Amino acid sequence: MDNQINIVPENTFQSLWKLAELNLSSNRIRELPKNTFKSLAKSLLKLNISHNPLLRVHSAHFSHLTLLQSLDLEGIEIQNIQTKMFLPMKNLSHIYFKTFQYCSYAPHVRSCKPNTDGISSFEDLLANMVLRVSVWVMAFITCFGNLLVIGMRSLIRAENNLHAACIKVLCCADCLMGVYLFFVGIFDVKFRGQYNRNALMWMESVECRTIGFLAMLSSEVSVLLLTYLTLEKFLVIVFPFSNLRPGKLQTGVVLSSIWVVGFIIAAVPLMNEEIFGNYYGHNGVCFPLHSDRQEKPTAKGYSIGIFLGLNLVAFLLILCCYSSMFYSIYKTGINATDLRSRLHKDVAVANRFFFIVFSDALCWIPIFLVKILSLLEVDIPGTISSWVVIFILPINSALNPILYTLTTSFFREQVELLLCRWQRRHILKKDRKSLTSSTIFMEAPRGCYQPPAYLQQVSLTGDPRYA
Repeated sequence: MDNQINIVPENTFQSLWKLAELNLSSNRIRELPKNTFKSLAKSLLKLNISHNPLLRVHSAHFSHLTLLQSLDLEGIEIQNIQTKMFLPMKNLSHIYFKTFQYCSYAPHVRSCKPNTDGISSFEDLLANMVLRVSVWVMAFITCFGNLLVIGMRSLIRAENNLHAACIKVLCCADCLMGVYLFFVGIFDVKFRGQYNRNALMWMESVECRTIGFLAMLSSEVSVLLLTYLTLEKFLVIVFPFSNLRPGKLQTGVVLSSIWVVGFIIAAVPLMNEEIFGNYYGHNGVCFPLHSDRQEKPTAKGYSIGIFLGLNLVAFLLILCCYSSMFYSIYKTGINATDLRSRLHKDVAVANRFFFIVFSDALCWIPIFLVKILSLLEVDIPGTISSWVVIFILPINSALNPILYTLTTSFFREQVELLLCRWQRRHILKKDRKSLTSSTIFMEAPRGCYQPPAYLQQVSLTGDPRYA
């Protein structure tokens, strides 16, 4: 062990027919001949070939080792792993793998001790209590927030019907991320305490591929929609007197195209398993974030194209557009007479733009970094991957309703108006027979919002550029 052995000839152990324990761990062995251990069939009880850069593990390596009791393959990627590799070793009681998923291929072994991937453990789909609680909290926040916005925007009159339709479509896409997280939580509960027995079945199941498809669809449609909304707002603010605003037909075509493109992006890896392999089944949460040696070259290239191509370009485009929009608003307001009011409005717009870009950065920059490091074959701690998938990835889906609806001044004013109308109706119904009911109806209740006159005029604060 722990030498610099590169090659082990096939007849190396031919004369060691009484050898009971063999340790070749932590060397530089890239390939072992198929019959390397054949001469040890009647003596070998413990074999350790862990932490070697083996390119392939053959079933013939172990087919003669019927007396073997302990096998250590820790730190080795077994790309062609099959159950038949371990069946001849009837006396095998302890086996050590790089990852717990391999344990499913040796069901007859009494003790299987793998490393975890940080997301899942030997017993559970989600490795720790923090992840289990987080997945339910993020799922609830994401679904509730987006459904609330869809409902409120359906009830409240919109300042721009096309923009409101885009926001509702965005909420539908983000809601799918909440559905994905709910299903991860449900299957975590289902496999609680016995995940090692079901890991392989789960990752190769239709259910895993379906929720992986939903997560990818939600992610990509959301990215494309945010990019479209940003470009639309960019044209309105930077070129306010142009006729570049899309109409009803153009908006419908764009929204439909975005969903079609997102569906294709998510569905392509499911169409040909020989080319893409099990694209969504490389981990317990069924999201193809981390690359490994088991991933096929086509799948790896496709993943790079999506995460470091399309998504990175979209993020940079959003960043540039918002920077240009803020500069345009600042330059437009330089000649304003009321400097204090002008400053207040600029700060409000700047804060909102900052949080929109910041939420995008908070979501996507960690994903970009994890993807780049995994492609460079840097060993990434499993806990980082788990937090990125469970907590960071859904951030945009959870924050989009707040940033694009709940924080806008027009939406807040409309909510206040809606509450006032409800309050008026309630008071009128209660005091219908009283003499003062008509007066109460005409006068707004105390604390009730009344739209100021400037909202009915074409002025700077009513400018749709600030919506």
